[in-house]
Amino acid sequence: VSTQSTWGLLNMEKKEIADPTLNAVLGKSSLKWIFVGGKGGVGKTTIAGSLAIQLAGLRESVLVISTDPAHNLSDAYDQKLTSKPTLVKGHKNLFAMEIDPQMAVDTPGIEGMVGSENADAFKQVMKEIASAVPGIDEAASFSEVMGLIKTYNFSVVVFDTAPTGHTLRLLNLPNVIERGLEKIVVLKEKFGGLLGTVASLVDPQTSHDMMQKLFVHLETMKKMIEQINLQFKNPELTTFVAVCIPEFLSLYETERLITELDNFQIHINNLVINQIVFPESGEPCKMCSARAKMQKKYLGMYTELYADYHLVLMPLLESEIRGEKQLAEFSVNLIKPFSPLK
Repeated sequence: VSTQSTWGLLNMEKKEIADPTLNAVLGKSSLKWIFVGGKGGVGKTTIAGSLAIQLAGLRESVLVISTDPAHNLSDAYDQKLTSKPTLVKGHKNLFAMEIDPQMAVDTPGIEGMVGSENADAFKQVMKEIASAVPGIDEAASFSEVMGLIKTYNFSVVVFDTAPTGHTLRLLNLPNVIERGLEKIVVLKEKFGGLLGTVASLVDPQTSHDMMQKLFVHLETMKKMIEQINLQFKNPELTTFVAVCIPEFLSLYETERLITELDNFQIHINNLVINQIVFPESGEPCKMCSARAKMQKKYLGMYTELYADYHLVLMPLLESEIRGEKQLAEFSVNLIKPFSPLK
């Protein structure tokens, strides 16, 4: 398979889609939330980091946040990141952070809300509620993260998500917490009795106040999640960029992901097909030719299945992409179609 024949396929694809870039995403100034996700090992973090760099040249302030427990964002930018927004080297308006969406309900805000003397009892009650409403502990953590993000008021936030299954669970959290908190409010007396029992072990006089504070906290969290849910379902504010590679398993998971996103009413119209092999002209190695031939088959399938999507074709490079400088160079392929002939 020659470079020319592979490039011929890409030219054919270019005729079928209006713009094989992410310029539609970059040019939409109303977007507030951009999710980047897909199967594990397809290069989601590299694409998310590259997209954030391009956005930084267009927006006032950009945050890229990793919700993948593996946390590769630090490696991608080649700098230490924490659970708080950290300025990316070489930028004045691009920040990055890494968080665990499954962190325990053990935040500093609890002590400020119920007092340090009652914090342990409050946490115990939250654990009891979490066991009664599966997923609400993760949802509570998510609301804490979203609350933190809102305090910084970034122009746009890019989520570097975990592999597909974890991503779908993250996107479903607003629905989980809405259902869960509605159930808790309905069963307020039951939970109130539980809370009163726990609170009485600390200080009987604080029982009533603690119950009130708990349900105010839960209602506030519910309202925040409802607002976020509405924003995530608004295509003017939110979009999803799926990252995949030209192989069967990735194609299969991409189909599953797009179906689920449709069920969640989350907009998606952009696919980044990563790690494409472009054999050198002349006499390419046997393995390169074999992989290019296999990839050509799946590139054709992506083109057929997603003819109305923006299909962005990204090359497999000889070396790993690490550090802001290399990411910035690679990110150009998101706005200008890659040409192996240049």
